Amino acid sequence: MGNIIVAQSGGPTVAINASLAGVIEGAISSKYDKIYGSINGILGIKDDNIIDLGEIANSDPNFLKKLKITPAMYLGSCRFKLPSVESNDPIYNTLFNQFEKYNIDAFFYIGGNDSMDTVDKLSAYARQKESHIRFIGIPKTIDNDLMVTDHTPGFGSAAKYIATTTMEVIYDAKIYNSPSVTIIEVMGRDAGWLTAATALARNENCVGPDLIYLPEVPFNTEIFVNDLSRLLKEKTNIVVAVSEGIRDASGEYISASTGTLDNFGHAQLSGAGKTLEYLVKERLGVKVRSIEVNVLQRAAAHISSLTDIKESVALGKNGVKYAEAGVTGAMVIVKRVSNAPYAVEYDYAKIHDIANEAKEVPKEWINESHNWVTTEMLEYLQPLVLGEPKLEYNAGLPVYVTR
Repeated sequence: MGNIIVAQSGGPTVAINASLAGVIEGAISSKYDKIYGSINGILGIKDDNIIDLGEIANSDPNFLKKLKITPAMYLGSCRFKLPSVESNDPIYNTLFNQFEKYNIDAFFYIGGNDSMDTVDKLSAYARQKESHIRFIGIPKTIDNDLMVTDHTPGFGSAAKYIATTTMEVIYDAKIYNSPSVTIIEVMGRDAGWLTAATALARNENCVGPDLIYLPEVPFNTEIFVNDLSRLLKEKTNIVVAVSEGIRDASGEYISASTGTLDNFGHAQLSGAGKTLEYLVKERLGVKVRSIEVNVLQRAAAHISSLTDIKESVALGKNGVKYAEAGVTGAMVIVKRVSNAPYAVEYDYAKIHDIANEAKEVPKEWINESHNWVTTEMLEYLQPLVLGEPKLEYNAGLPVYVTR
């Protein structure tokens, strides 16, 4: 059937290498011959920076086992946006000549929304050329904002890290008997899934964050200050979770834009947490600090979710199965069967229905006051953080795969 090639793109996660391991495992037991890896996403194909993953896996019997629990991206990443198919840009000829050189029958791209855009464009170009090559997207993003699929690999582990970190911040904040406000800023420009995960910190061992603000609903600074004033009359230490992308009623970011855009046109923000810290200090005059979790939530493999890792491997394997069956221009998806007991099924959906779209938190999963989440959100989140993969340690530190 020819060979396959796989690449990774976008931001790192705990589980993206688990999906890579799934693709490799699926390919080893398939009719495909060689398993190539492209270094630094689609650019590795363009620049002929290719490695033989099958050879690496065969040379080390423990490689795939360790790869599954290794954070970030074994193959490296890129943030490169393909031009439109209609542009007739020569890069498409370059890429397809490379596919022909390596006798590629299927291409797998593990990534988020922008990576699915790449799969969509390559699929469209392949249709024009009547190419036999199959193009499959394997989802990945801690933002959990890909359409159609119930959730995305990497999100469950990031949510577990966020919930645990929130608990620890709350334990830290409550030791003093003087009024204080702690603001935790969580990644999420357009979707508040990760910030919502801080709600899991409210359990029998922890009072949880007092307020949660997501970008799906307008943020009002006056109501925010009033919420804090009310709570400070009831308790000493307040912990607030906010998404980096919270906006006011006019759609303007609470945090100031730096005025620059990334390669995909996304606004670069200066920090919602710090903005609110200055506001609280000025208006309420209490001790206040802001914590920007930032990249720490992306690759914290030491506290990853076993559910997340297992599903990521399964998605990679299913991607190979679908390509082998002739599917192309698609992304592998997760369908939730039930919350309790938790059960999922795997399927695929047209990539064109997913690329360049973003899945927001349902408005009905946010409370009427827009400062907390509902029971439905908690029931959705809880199964995704369950289980702990077994890590190997050396000199007290986890052992990960390096290339």
